[in-house]
Amino acid sequence: MAEFINAIAISRAEALKAISSGIPTEICKALVSIAFHEKDWVWAQNQFIPLLRSDDYEIAGLAATCLGHIARIHGKIDKEKVLPALQSLRDNPNISGQAEDAIDDILMFT
Repeated sequence: MAEFINAIAISRAEALKAISSGIPTEICKALVSIAFHEKDWVWAQNQFIPLLRSDDYEIAGLAATCLGHIARIHGKIDKEKVLPALQSLRDNPNISGQAEDAIDDILMFT
């Protein structure tokens, strides 16, 4: 079961270090921080897209959710990159709901 993660601001360097650590809890904390605190939405989305393919479903699902947050917070996202990546997850029962929610957020807020 997913655990609530508080969105504490961290630097890009700290976020990248956490993402490359391979430690799921650290990766998830970094994703939430990026989603809520990174001002450069393009940089943020580019951190999330590769993680949609993570073997860890909590990481992949959270990456999808964070893409929805980017759309909601910034009102922008690269639909040509993001929508196909999310749509490709529709057949994955572990994260299809999160992918669908992110798609809905993108269509609603951008």
